[in-house]
Amino acid sequence: MKYLKFLLLTVLTVFAASACSQNIQKSIMKKKKVLVVYFSATGTTRQVAKQIAEIADADICEIVPVKPYSDADLDWTNKQSRSSVEMSNPKARPEIKVLSIDVSKYDYVFLGYPIWWDLAPRTVNLFIEAANLTGKTVIPFATSGSSPIANSVAVLKKSYPKIKWQTGKLLNRVSEKEIGTWVSETIK
Repeated sequence: MKYLKFLLLTVLTVFAASACSQNIQKSIMKKKKVLVVYFSATGTTRQVAKQIAEIADADICEIVPVKPYSDADLDWTNKQSRSSVEMSNPKARPEIKVLSIDVSKYDYVFLGYPIWWDLAPRTVNLFIEAANLTGKTVIPFATSGSSPIANSVAVLKKSYPKIKWQTGKLLNRVSEKEIGTWVSETIK
């Protein structure tokens, strides 16, 4: 009986310590102003962005193109499709709607996008240029059918060297727990 009581007390103590640790972690995150900004043509990146925003207790804002992308626009097998034409031109900047949020108020900006042609879509470049992220800590995340995130982040770092880039993460089919671990390790 003493052993059972000891075991129960140990389990309760571990559970209480874990809950306290999570509350402290959320408290630390709340002190830092965090924003999740994302572009999502099909909704996949949007789902991940919402998870990050919830976990980080962050504000969230979508990069919305003035002209939405249709299925035909996203046909990567057609060299004349809108996305193929944009991605073949590094200077292309598809018009986006004005953001409803002042990025300058945030300490950390999670920046999400699908990977197109091994890069961030051109709408992301326009957002970066319009938002003036100079000196901000930006954490890229992406979704992709087959490409890794490394090249897209390397190109963004080279194109925008005045931003404090953190290591990016590809978040395909990742559990909420894995996202939570990554977010807490990223925001310190």
